Amino acid sequence: MGRKHLMLDTSWQEFANCLGVDPDLFFPERGASTREAKEVCRGCVVRPDCLEFALANGEKFGIWGGMSERERRRIRRQRALERQQPAPFTASSEPA
Repeated sequence: MGRKHLMLDTSWQEFANCLGVDPDLFFPERGASTREAKEVCRGCVVRPDCLEFALANGEKFGIWGGMSERERRRIRRQRALERQQPAPFTASSEPA
């Protein structure tokens, strides 16, 4: 049994630039260029949805939302750091 994916709305997929494109393009061999796949993603109206889907599901391989796994890992790391930051001090948090 494979890893369970989160259930997310995937209706955005029907509007993707990659619809009908050979999926192998988005899963290049290690060290191969990702330029062609990223070019398909460029200007895609659902690119943000695709990227969020990959981030939410921990996709480890391929180009999703125009980004490689290394680029997505950087985003996950940044978001984790932002969640760890304490809330900024505001006047409403002052003791009365």
